[in-house]
Amino acid sequence: MDKKFGLKKQKKYAKVTTDNYGNAYAVTGNNPKYTVIMDAHGDEISWYVSKISKEGFLSVIRNGGSDQQIAPSMRVNIWGTKGKVEGIFGHPAIHIHDRPDKVKLDSLFIDIGVSSDTEAKEMGIEVGTVATFQDGYMELGKNFIVGRSLDDKIGGTITIEVLKKLKENNIDLPFQLIAINSVQEEIGLRGAEMAARKAKPDVAFIIDVTHEDSSPAYKNKEHKAGDGVVLTVAPAVHNNLLDYVKKIGTDNSIKYTMQASSSYTGTNTDSYAYPRGCPSVLLSLPLRYMHTTVETVHVDDIQATIDLLYLSIINLAAGQSFKYE
Repeated sequence: MDKKFGLKKQKKYAKVTTDNYGNAYAVTGNNPKYTVIMDAHGDEISWYVSKISKEGFLSVIRNGGSDQQIAPSMRVNIWGTKGKVEGIFGHPAIHIHDRPDKVKLDSLFIDIGVSSDTEAKEMGIEVGTVATFQDGYMELGKNFIVGRSLDDKIGGTITIEVLKKLKENNIDLPFQLIAINSVQEEIGLRGAEMAARKAKPDVAFIIDVTHEDSSPAYKNKEHKAGDGVVLTVAPAVHNNLLDYVKKIGTDNSIKYTMQASSSYTGTNTDSYAYPRGCPSVLLSLPLRYMHTTVETVHVDDIQATIDLLYLSIINLAAGQSFKYE
């Protein structure tokens, strides 16, 4: 499995374009009359600068489901108009006895090592500038990888691996396949809405993450690392397409487990199923410590997801229908 991912990798295996809001589309296959999508959102949770004090400290608000409890003392990159600026989330020392037990959003601030708002603005920082945590990739033990925003950049890695296998195995698909790195999932699945309208898919495979809950951090024990990809039953998940994927997994001894949702999946599955009515299925990777800087996944689960997605795609026929009879 290739550990690097992104648009440069996609361009090795497909033709890549982007739309006005930054969704990336890697297109392969020969029949645009039948379109199959693999979607993994490429955005990550972050922070918006909401105010710059006279002393040059930056107040922030959430951009997506960012957790203020983990922010204090974290290092950040601030993506200003003049390039990246490094900063830190300040936090009172443990010796300060009146500091609150819980961190509140309005108490967060970023220190960029200046002494005035003028200096901050001269560095290209303004209200609305985005800040992201700095933590990166690491390997944990023999079987785990750790990183910031594996939700859902690991999904992008999986779709690229599928494109890679198609090219290496000289698979000539009888339909158009589009691997989409969608934007704005973390703030309401908005990028996938745009992509669904643009691509008009006939079938959609959505790759995202779900909670791996075997560690002491979780009370429920439903999905254990190493048990394979998680398939979801939900109103937005098309039952016939789900049965097709399950059969592929069973016939090829690919490990998977099941989970159920009685409402929205909270993933881009909802945006492809509604309102276009595109048959959609969700493949989720069990992930520990979601929305932290140490999101953790098992390499066997990654491979299981790659294998199940790849085989599900190459066994599709052009024009294959999943309609209820």
